[in-house]
Amino acid sequence: MTVTYVDALTKRVTAGNGIDYAYRESGDGAVPLVLLQHFRGNLDNWDPALVDALAADRQVVAFDNTGVGASGGSTPRSVAEMARDALAFLDAIGFAQVDLVGFSLGSFVAQEITLIRPSAVRRLVLASSAPQGAAGMHGWAPDVIGAVGQPQPNPAGVLGVFFANSETSRQAGIDAFGRMAARTTDRDDQTTWATRLAQYDAVCDWGVPNHALLERVSAIEVPVFVTNGDSDPMILPHYSYLLAGLIPHARIKIYPDSAHGFLFQHHTEFAADVHAFL
Repeated sequence: MTVTYVDALTKRVTAGNGIDYAYRESGDGAVPLVLLQHFRGNLDNWDPALVDALAADRQVVAFDNTGVGASGGSTPRSVAEMARDALAFLDAIGFAQVDLVGFSLGSFVAQEITLIRPSAVRRLVLASSAPQGAAGMHGWAPDVIGAVGQPQPNPAGVLGVFFANSETSRQAGIDAFGRMAARTTDRDDQTTWATRLAQYDAVCDWGVPNHALLERVSAIEVPVFVTNGDSDPMILPHYSYLLAGLIPHARIKIYPDSAHGFLFQHHTEFAADVHAFL
């Protein structure tokens, strides 16, 4: 019997870097699909409907990177360090090669994993992403970081960033948040303020304008699927087009009437697109 993401046990593994990582897995078969989470997100911030759809015919693993949620250590202040920590986790659970879905900050980490160790990645999905060094990515707009980056939780602010300003999209956001809250036991630890600060340092460092760094992703030779919502205020869709243009033979899809959390709003369609791509 397949375990749904809501019911999946939180497991732990100690990696060679000495960090204890918290993770959950569901599904079985095929090349493992590993999920890399967004800014301030933990295991409970994945939409169970999306994870269950992705796990219909493959093993799906979500984990807290170093310092996030229930994982140990201190959150690094650079994307490159986050990528090396993620590789330590993959080594610890014995995955020689995986498919990756990187979301937002997780998509930056996914790019770095693929560049650092190309043999570890078979196919790559980059959701709400941008290449390193892109002009205009040096931190997020004040209203965006104000909505998602304050010390106290701001559900209304997160809703406004992750979902478009339409009745349909806002309702989809409320529904998604409800699914994320469905797990009542064994919930993950909340992301700390120290992690928020470190992650935003990493985001800002990644976004320092540097035209030469844009060439780095041209070294990615695995198949890549770049995706975004058409109204994403956090990582604007034009960065998705830029990224897809820089990576040889990348595919791109922009989902309508949606924002940063398009993959939760369009979870059925997104999962089907990922299945077809993988």
